[in-house]
Amino acid sequence: MALIASSHLILILEFAILIHVGVLLLLNFIPLNFSLVFVLSLILGVGITVLFGIDAACLILPMFNHHEFTHPYGPLAVLVVVTSWSIIPVIEDQGSKTSNIKLLVYLITFGITLFGAVVHRDFLIMWVLGLVTGFLIISKNFKRENSYLTLRNVFLIIIGIIAIFGLMEILAQVLGMEIISPLSRINRMSNNQLSSIKLVLGNTNLFGHTANATYWGNAGLGNSDGYISLPLTFITLFGLPLPLFYGILVTKKDVVDYFLPGIFGFGFDFGYIFLIVMIIWILTVILIGVNVLNKYRVQRERGNKKYLGREALLTGSLAAFIAQTVLGLFIITRTINGSALVTYLFISAMVVAHVVTTKR
Repeated sequence: MALIASSHLILILEFAILIHVGVLLLLNFIPLNFSLVFVLSLILGVGITVLFGIDAACLILPMFNHHEFTHPYGPLAVLVVVTSWSIIPVIEDQGSKTSNIKLLVYLITFGITLFGAVVHRDFLIMWVLGLVTGFLIISKNFKRENSYLTLRNVFLIIIGIIAIFGLMEILAQVLGMEIISPLSRINRMSNNQLSSIKLVLGNTNLFGHTANATYWGNAGLGNSDGYISLPLTFITLFGLPLPLFYGILVTKKDVVDYFLPGIFGFGFDFGYIFLIVMIIWILTVILIGVNVLNKYRVQRERGNKKYLGREALLTGSLAAFIAQTVLGLFIITRTINGSALVTYLFISAMVVAHVVTTKR
């Protein structure tokens, strides 16, 4: 049948279309009032904090396996926390006290920062990018004299990042746990990136790559060889005959998936043409988000409270999308690959879905 995906790229495109249509319908059939968005953002924020905390504990305790939830759920953490922060100015404008809410959001933000950094160092980069982007959007939309993003707060963020990395390195040396060492991770990437870049640049074509340049050798397809894919469970569940990386083979996939930015990873597996189309799509999503946010702001300033919940949700979604895009495209492919690619497509849909608003 024509709808059965014949390659990883076709499967990704089909899934992207389905999830964008599904989220668009979902957001326009659920009454996204301010109270619902407010409650859900706090509940999900607490839930993600607990999830990251459990994963961090499993990393330290030898009898448990950790799962690196920061890859699939890290961008969602940015979404719900920035949404929570964007709700606070709305409550303040209504003359209500926000001290208790701020305390809870502060605790959620601190918890996710600490636990997420312990589980994966790359998450901290995306987390800071997401918060900074979110606070910039909030400050612009609400035209606050006292912005969240002050020089003092930026300085504190930088000091906090250095302190967390330093603490993790000390713990890694004292406990003999190389897995949480930031320096070890940096050394590993620096030792592999140059050879990976040479492989990719020398073998990437307009519509894929040189077939024998992949792990599969002469049996490679020359396009959609599985370096960029949806989760393996998606593929095996439907019995699709697509090339897959299992077990120790993942170390072969790391050449593209882990040691290179996404512009190299997506370009290598799918070709330059797809990479150009992808970048155009990313810019389109961001422009859509900015344009719709401006329309929501205009409505709010006119006294229309209908879109307050949607405005807060779009603020969080746009911040998460930008943060994951920057980290995935320019730092490490894995943050928009596999399960993280599912999250990325979902957040993209959460932005684009705001172009349609049903009349009630």
